[in-house]
Amino acid sequence: MDEAPAAAPVGGKQPSYIADHRARLRARFMAGGADAMPEYELLELVLFRAIPRRDVKPLARALMDRFGDFNRVLTASEPRLRDISGVGDAVITELKIVEAAAHRMARSRVMQTQVLSSWDALLDYCHTTMAHRETEQFRVLYLDRKNILIGDEEQAKGTVDHVPVYPREVAKRALEFNASALILVHNHPSGDPTPSQSDIDMTRRVNAACEALDITLHDHLIIGKSRELSFRAEGYL
Repeated sequence: MDEAPAAAPVGGKQPSYIADHRARLRARFMAGGADAMPEYELLELVLFRAIPRRDVKPLARALMDRFGDFNRVLTASEPRLRDISGVGDAVITELKIVEAAAHRMARSRVMQTQVLSSWDALLDYCHTTMAHRETEQFRVLYLDRKNILIGDEEQAKGTVDHVPVYPREVAKRALEFNASALILVHNHPSGDPTPSQSDIDMTRRVNAACEALDITLHDHLIIGKSRELSFRAEGYL
């Protein structure tokens, strides 16, 4: 069961007030899109498929209260989601399907494109996949001689404020991709993209490893909740 038992309808039939509410939400969404409703109602739409015959508004509110916004609900880890009363396998599956779809769509806009001329799409992809994570993640984007994105890999995961990065591994994978350039990307779960001294030191070590192999490090992006920081733009590279 995905929700605690509550006045279950006889014979499993959905009460009319729930059916009417769902029909209204769906109609409003189809007429105006996501902008026509608050985030908790958008979350209700996702929960409808997981919980077909119960009022999901209390659960949507509980999830929003715990995680803060729609994006953070989708990206919350499975153990933390299960801490919420009423969340079970079906709810987690629906949330993770939506998260995966968002990542796949954002990624499709940047793969095999000329990255330096599609910078806004790249930033959108990085924010979609990393801005709302609860722990740090380090990704490497591999580019060919024409700066076409040919590879995108998660190199490491970490804690809320640290992720281990090994410059030799980054350089090794670049050679395996036959890459001519790299862009490093990692997130700060705190929301503040200001680099730490360890971020700066690590970037210098990766840059030195790349220079030894005649590989260009174009940039290191730190993704915060609502903005990003570019090492290149800030003068760190």
